[in-house]
Amino acid sequence: MDISLTTMKPGETARVTGFARGERGYRQRLLAMGLTPGAVFSVTRVAPLGDPVEISVRNFTLTLRREEAAILKAERI
Repeated sequence: MDISLTTMKPGETARVTGFARGERGYRQRLLAMGLTPGAVFSVTRVAPLGDPVEISVRNFTLTLRREEAAILKAERI
């Protein structure tokens, strides 16, 4: 079952399954930052209003805005 990164809470872990339709250029940037299909990540922090979201992927942290994070599809582990 695919979920959106925006619905995840700190401490949850998931695996990237793909990307929603969206701006192709931004999808390419996410791929370049290590968010490739099969990559495992965990949510480390969420701002009080839910924007931005900080995740840990491939031994580094990455902060994404809510609209950017919505492009990412994942499954909980």
